Amino acid sequence: MSETQLSRGAYERLQAELEDLTTRGRVEIARAIEAARALGDLSENGDYHAAKDSQGKMEARIRQLEHILSTAAIVDESATPEGVVGAGSVVTIRYDGDDDIEQYLIGSIEEKHEDYEVISPSSPLGQALVGRKAGEVVEYEVPSGARLKVELVQVGT
Repeated sequence: MSETQLSRGAYERLQAELEDLTTRGRVEIARAIEAARALGDLSENGDYHAAKDSQGKMEARIRQLEHILSTAAIVDESATPEGVVGAGSVVTIRYDGDDDIEQYLIGSIEEKHEDYEVISPSSPLGQALVGRKAGEVVEYEVPSGARLKVELVQVGT
């Protein structure tokens, strides 16, 4: 079972989401299903089928959250020296041969940040970047076998 590295904030946000889904969410879905049942014939009742579909999706998210939280490791972002890439870092990179720069958050997909796409520290690019400093050029292998180079332009939090 692999662990999911999360910041303290993301861990608490996911716990709150789980609590909300297992209490308020389940009550609301139960009410929607009951209201749809009262409309009559369930075989052609679109409201009933929509409510049951929503229930299934919600229960899947509950199971996903339970798994993530049970395997979570809280990352101490202060343990990574300033200017060095670690979980929670925002990196600015430039691919070799490209003038454009791109910014990413290094962390679990559950870290979700509206301003940045997320790179897992266990991905090939994430592994190549972790522990590096701005100005370094790293090379990594993508799943297809090709090797790519990126310049680490900036490291922030």
